[in-house]
Amino acid sequence: MSNCYSLSQNFDFSRQEIDEAVREGRLLTAEMEFSLKCNFRCPYCYNHRGEPNLENELSPDEIRDVILQVKGMGAKKIILLGGEPMTYPNVMDMAKFIRDEGLGLDIFTNGYMITEEVAKTFYECGINIVLKMNTFNENVQDMLAGKKGASKTIWDAFHSLKSAGYPSKSSFLAISSIICRQNIDEIVTMWRWMREAGILPYFEIITPQGNAIDNEWLDVDMYKIRSVFNELSEIDRKDYGHVWDPQPPLIGDKCLRHQFSCLINSKGDVMPCVGVTIPVGNIREQKLEKILKDSEVVKDLRDFRNTIKGPCSSCENSEECYGCRGAAYQKTGDYLASDPTCWKNVDKKDEITYLPVSAEKLIPHQLPMRLIDSLDRIAERTVDVTVKVNKDMPFVGEDGRLDEAAFLEIMAQTAATMQGIKNVGKKALQEKGFLLGCKKLKIQGTAFAGDTLKVSVYKVAKYSEFGILEGTITKGEDVLAKGEFKIWHSSRKQEKVATVNAI
Repeated sequence: MSNCYSLSQNFDFSRQEIDEAVREGRLLTAEMEFSLKCNFRCPYCYNHRGEPNLENELSPDEIRDVILQVKGMGAKKIILLGGEPMTYPNVMDMAKFIRDEGLGLDIFTNGYMITEEVAKTFYECGINIVLKMNTFNENVQDMLAGKKGASKTIWDAFHSLKSAGYPSKSSFLAISSIICRQNIDEIVTMWRWMREAGILPYFEIITPQGNAIDNEWLDVDMYKIRSVFNELSEIDRKDYGHVWDPQPPLIGDKCLRHQFSCLINSKGDVMPCVGVTIPVGNIREQKLEKILKDSEVVKDLRDFRNTIKGPCSSCENSEECYGCRGAAYQKTGDYLASDPTCWKNVDKKDEITYLPVSAEKLIPHQLPMRLIDSLDRIAERTVDVTVKVNKDMPFVGEDGRLDEAAFLEIMAQTAATMQGIKNVGKKALQEKGFLLGCKKLKIQGTAFAGDTLKVSVYKVAKYSEFGILEGTITKGEDVLAKGEFKIWHSSRKQEKVATVNAI
């Protein structure tokens, strides 16, 4: 399965349409997974490591309900991912349902079960097909699909699609390929072949997640990738009249999908995209519109010109490019970090923050009053930190016991990292905040010097400059403390590099 989906030069939406969708909180597309079942075992698959988990997947009725919600938010089309969509037993019925609702449909497929009859039905329904093909070499293709005979499956599907009438003005045919060490020398040849055949080329850099983590033999030198991007940009300009600036992760295209789309996976989790694997809600618990409206992660990504940090924020392309957010999140743990896989950042990796990150960089507290050690994880309205209790802490008594009063201070410092991580390396903002009080604080255990504690803080609600948060402190499997507390937080502009004050 390819790693992401973008619509700009090669596909459907203008910059004006995208900007309007952002202003009005609408969708233009939604990516969906009906199931993770797949007949291939691609070594670069983003979706899982090993065998896919098919438990608790959405029912047909739940899928139809999501499609109607997507339509209600203004979306014009569904992009069907997987798994392999054609292994889903109800795929033809769902495709018909989507088209009957007046929505466009793009299907990413490896060609499985794309017979002449199926291809004809898809063509007559105006369905767009994105066929996965990584190489012309049969043995290499089989290896990159993790299955003997994969190349034949793909080519049989290709010929069926061509016989049905693809590509045409009513139904495009695209070919999706990852860029890897095994096919990098074929990319230019494949690109020219697609341009000559009227097929849309969809080539992308592998996102470092899922199976790709275990298969570094796929990796390509980033400067070699840049060379291919530049060569194809020149070929497109001279020979085919397509003008575009080379930038990762897509050849000849831009990823602006966080502005107007989202992913609903086979379990009902809503995520910004297949690379930013942060669930921001689940459609079994809330309506899609509310999930997206309330999500701080989605809001941050849509406001990318003001939220992206590090080298990407000062790049000359920052108005229209935010790198690959999936690569940034998978490599750094921070969805707003600069993309470390972009060739422009290869020599700037020391300017990019990677999680876990020392709390010293995020909050103004100095030792010995700085009680937390590192920020380990960022999620929707949530941060997790580590605390290593040592005997030199002001809250630790002669017997080595951590005073219970420290628990609330630890939660407050953890809350401060929420904004601290967003401001690392940024200018023009100064953060201030105060702990206003707490309630329902329950102390259920004791910590001693030498203990390692894990702290999780979740932002329940925000009202203007006031926030309500819940904190939990654990030692191993034991909960030591939990409670609700309130903070006041404010930002103001300044000329110097921002600092983060305690909240």
